[in-house]
Amino acid sequence: MIKQVAHPTVSEIFSINNNIVYRIPKYQREYTWGINDWNALFNDVTENDFGYFLGSYICVNSGSINGTTLEVIDGQQRFTTLMLLLTALYEKLSALKNQMDEDERTDLVNLRSEIANKKQTYAPDGMKKTEYLQRLILQKQNLNDEDFSYILADKGITTGQKSYPRNFGNRRISKAYKHFGKLIEEEIADIEGENPNINDIGALFSIVRKFENAIMVGIEVDTNKDAYMLFESLNHRGVPLSALDLIKNTLIAQAEKESDADESYEVWKQILANVGQDDYSVQERFFRQYYNAFREELNAPYQSPDKKYYLGYLATRTTLLDIYEKMIKSNYKTLLSDLLSKSKYYALITNNSEEGHVYSAALADLERIAGAPSYILLLYVMSNQDALILTDENLNAIVKTLITFFVRRNVTDVPNTRKLTQLFIDIIAEIKTLQGETAVEAIHDKLVSVSAPDDAFESKLRGSIYDENPEATRFLLCSIEAQHQTKEIYSDLWARDNRKKYVWTIEHIFPEGENIPDAWVKMIAGGDKEKAKQYLSDYTHTLGNLTITGYNQNLSNMSFDQKKDRKSKDKTKDMGYRNGLFLNQTVVNEDIWTVKKIEDRTDMLVKTLMDMYKW
Repeated sequence: MIKQVAHPTVSEIFSINNNIVYRIPKYQREYTWGINDWNALFNDVTENDFGYFLGSYICVNSGSINGTTLEVIDGQQRFTTLMLLLTALYEKLSALKNQMDEDERTDLVNLRSEIANKKQTYAPDGMKKTEYLQRLILQKQNLNDEDFSYILADKGITTGQKSYPRNFGNRRISKAYKHFGKLIEEEIADIEGENPNINDIGALFSIVRKFENAIMVGIEVDTNKDAYMLFESLNHRGVPLSALDLIKNTLIAQAEKESDADESYEVWKQILANVGQDDYSVQERFFRQYYNAFREELNAPYQSPDKKYYLGYLATRTTLLDIYEKMIKSNYKTLLSDLLSKSKYYALITNNSEEGHVYSAALADLERIAGAPSYILLLYVMSNQDALILTDENLNAIVKTLITFFVRRNVTDVPNTRKLTQLFIDIIAEIKTLQGETAVEAIHDKLVSVSAPDDAFESKLRGSIYDENPEATRFLLCSIEAQHQTKEIYSDLWARDNRKKYVWTIEHIFPEGENIPDAWVKMIAGGDKEKAKQYLSDYTHTLGNLTITGYNQNLSNMSFDQKKDRKSKDKTKDMGYRNGLFLNQTVVNEDIWTVKKIEDRTDMLVKTLMDMYKW
């Protein structure tokens, strides 16, 4: 069944010493990773040591010529993302080629050979020529491979020319490539800020090395059947040992030396219960954020002139175990006691506590807008509420400020995700000697100073916001609707079904999808299919074309009139837009849905949001 198992680095997977072609089968789903995935992969690798583990992939050796073509059955999203990132790095390095020494130029050539296979061929006249051919062939869906092939040819990586794909800039491959260019520029600035002696070329190659040395586990099988069976087994059997399991084992082993294992284990269980007994990601986040919030205090007993942070500079997924092992071996009883105390505050922050506060509703919204990185700050201020002389209303104001910050951050991607941990650590350092309203104002002013300006925020709100960040888009629409809910017309906009999926989901009035129904082509583009496709690309994901519904599957590609008037089979429920939602008031009064209607509704919703989330 399994032909080969290895744990190669990225540079070994795309080795210059072989001519392997990785092909994603046509039937595989299109590239679906978005901005959160791009940020996570980039940050995970750049923020950790060499050899970061990126996961596994499964390939089928289908017996192609010379056995050099492997079908990627699992891992295609990661492969595609890595290739786009390496290509973005190559483009930036190529622009600096004239400033490189001989070794650097060789490294640049090698990077090109990782992205594309170098092949020697002979022209009809017998002259030898060198061609560079695409090493990773993407799936055909949503023009993934056409877009990727164009990028490779346009940047001079593959041989030959490719025409500019229509609507290229609106699709995910193009957006990912552009986003990595931005992340790379930010990382260069960080590297050069920490090391003034390094130049752009050195900074870029240091990023390249981080990704080349990242590791994956590769499994090669003979047939698609084998791949499927293996994929099912890997994804549905077994629970890997986590960092927290290892921390717990270290703790119990230390406690056993003092015949204190049972009592310590009970405290440990209570800490996890406070944080969230059934959610490992939340538990791990608490242990990281606890250290990062209180690292000054935790390192105080060990400080020396040559090493301020003996335990570790930051708690990350890769440093977490080492940091906690040191603390446990030093004084596990003090650590457990403090973790228990802080976990009670974390329970309040995550609404995992039965104790209610004036800020509970705001905390729920902060979680919905993905504001968890700020829990570092909240853990600190709530633990020190008395010392900072903060009232519950002060805390509520801080949480609301954080909501505004994360709305604007998640829409604009400013500041970058990987800067958030340090941002909140810096704020903690700034407010330690402040009290009351002064501390609240300092937090507000710091967040304003690092946020995108109003014009950038408004520009993003007017764009294809759903395509870039569907989670933030849903929050924005629900937050508008929540302001207009009454006792007579009330729906739990955050309710989930038994699969933990939101009941109320995003609905595209002008339907998304390449196959535009004839009724919509006629209404929105006067029967012109090409114009309808252009409108689909330009307008379908903008705010003016979006609403929320609890019956998304029932509306789908229906005509505009059907979407407005749809009812349940027994005629007792409005499944369409006549459901009483504020968001639909301007929609149900329209006879037709046009680009002008979308633009007008976008203007109205953007104005509302700019007012709701102003600084």
